[in-house]
Amino acid sequence: MRVVMIGPPGAGKGTQAKLLEERFGVPHISTGDILRGAERAGTALGLEVQRYLRDGGLVPDALMIDVVEKRLAAPEGCGFVLDGFPRTVTQAEALDAFLARRGERLDGVVWIRLPREELVRRLSGRRVCAACGAMFHVTFDPPARPGVCDRCGGALVQREDDREETVRHRLDVYERETGPVIDHYRARGLVRETDGTGSREEVFDRIAAGVR
Repeated sequence: MRVVMIGPPGAGKGTQAKLLEERFGVPHISTGDILRGAERAGTALGLEVQRYLRDGGLVPDALMIDVVEKRLAAPEGCGFVLDGFPRTVTQAEALDAFLARRGERLDGVVWIRLPREELVRRLSGRRVCAACGAMFHVTFDPPARPGVCDRCGGALVQREDDREETVRHRLDVYERETGPVIDHYRARGLVRETDGTGSREEVFDRIAAGVR
């Protein structure tokens, strides 16, 4: 299985991709996790992308393409659930070309949709542990003690890219840049549009039914 997850920030792509990984045994590849991990580690990649993540913009196509192609070239041989890439038509075309060189193709593109204000509420309420990286939400998944990580006792903070003004900018960027990507894949009959409202199990059932 080779599947791309597309949807705005806060739509639950990462959660659903992990559920697909568990159900079908294919690796979940999150470009957001790769970039944030590099940022925390202070690597050359992390320093390069830091300013883009802080401002809520997109990392340049050439850099993202290089990161993803290196990850997909790993000899796992069991497909992928790609989360966070492609976000532009240039990236989509690069992925097409990469897979074609390997004699492979995409099986589907899952497009998760949600109302804009629900996305703002989901994202701006997220908190992350500064020590261990555990995620919480002030409404949907609050810690036992406000501001304190249940796992390690570390301080919970709001990431720069989860502040409301940055969230709204991120959604604007998504709508401008990613809409053409959906059109690109729709023309090839690959898009599986999914309602992202409801419980994660309800959303997953819709997604799984479309990619079997």
